[in-house]
Amino acid sequence: MSAPTTIDADLLERGGVRLVVDGPRATITLDRPDVLNAQTPSTWTALRAIGAKLDPDVRVVVVRGSGRAFSAGLDRRLFGGAAVEGEPGPAEVARRGPEAGAALIAEFQEGFRWLRDPGRVTIAAVHGHAIGAGFQLALACDFRVAAEDVRFCMAETSLGLVPDLGGTLPLVRLVGYSRAAELCLTGRRVGAEEALRVGLVNAVVPGDGLDAAVDDLVARVLRPMPGAVRETLALLAHAADGASAEDQLLAERTAQLRRLAELSALATGPTRAQSPAPTQAQSPTQAQSPAQAQSPASNRNQAPASD
Repeated sequence: MSAPTTIDADLLERGGVRLVVDGPRATITLDRPDVLNAQTPSTWTALRAIGAKLDPDVRVVVVRGSGRAFSAGLDRRLFGGAAVEGEPGPAEVARRGPEAGAALIAEFQEGFRWLRDPGRVTIAAVHGHAIGAGFQLALACDFRVAAEDVRFCMAETSLGLVPDLGGTLPLVRLVGYSRAAELCLTGRRVGAEEALRVGLVNAVVPGDGLDAAVDDLVARVLRPMPGAVRETLALLAHAADGASAEDQLLAERTAQLRRLAELSALATGPTRAQSPAPTQAQSPTQAQSPAQAQSPASNRNQAPASD
């Protein structure tokens, strides 16, 4: 078990991020426990590098925090005069102007966005504080398993900012517009019981059982064939994006034909072909026509995303 040599170890260290890859599982740990895993732009750069270079054989990614919290959000020192050495704070982003500032924020967003791609299942193991950027990082994942001491909070508006790391879309999808607006505008903290009741998390477990619960979920999502998992996640994302009933039925037909082609190839000959998973640039309905989908195709998926 190790961090892949293709990912710059110094970059991970600067971002306060650890990566361990164990076969089909990767575990990303925010590792700044002295500041409750507060995040900086270097954190987002490290996460972006992991998403870009992670071994394609990794099928499940677990995101967790060390110490007493998942993540307390943006490092508040970035707002002060001293700031954090080498880290662009909000004032620096503003000074760069609209075009350069937007490009920089887009780079930050990419550190979260890839966690939503259908190429891998992503699981947030959340305990303690998940505030601001920490909340958005948890929202970027497909699943959230929470300890009983969890506290979610979208605190950006209290700082005069907005959630800008991709968290607003999954939040609205999970809890609806009105509740999402209330959470974002008031900065109210949400505990484990409410988070489970309103659909923010998939499960709540005792703190000492969090790792075991996540391990069990990892084992269960690794059982199906990789192609079936990718196609299903892509279909669900397509539906969540507001596809019409007819478009969704077409997407299901097209995806199923790709699956049947792969299963047929695996069953009938020494040549094994795997169908390509839809990528972000290629929706389930655009990937192939039904006629094209009947012939096996080689693949490699691209991985989905999310202050």
